[in-house]
Amino acid sequence: VQLQASGGGAVQAGGSLRLSCSASGRTFSTYHVAWFRQAPGKERDFVAGSSRRYYMTDYADSVKGRFTISRDNAENTVYLEMNNLKPEDTGVYYCAAGAVPSGDPRLDREYAYWGQGTEVTVSS
Repeated sequence: VQLQASGGGAVQAGGSLRLSCSASGRTFSTYHVAWFRQAPGKERDFVAGSSRRYYMTDYADSVKGRFTISRDNAENTVYLEMNNLKPEDTGVYYCAAGAVPSGDPRLDREYAYWGQGTEVTVSS
């Protein structure tokens, strides 16, 4: 599976962006998918996830109520809608996909496939 992330950019605080992650090689519907982000000088952290079964969603506390992860199986694409962006949301955002996690789906080691990252910059 090859993943291609896009949609990043520079916005002011309070603005919105929608990130996209398209897959080739296999359909997203068979994978657990997630978004992670890496702020400058920090580790890569979980942002949002969508399970393979029932497409249940999970969010980091810092983005709950502001970000929404969704899937379009027909387009084989996963989205991350980001609203009311804050400067602390700045970072490189990565989409990831994998089989049903054997451990904590918030850990990046649970995902076998990664997109190249798309940069988000939020200014105050």
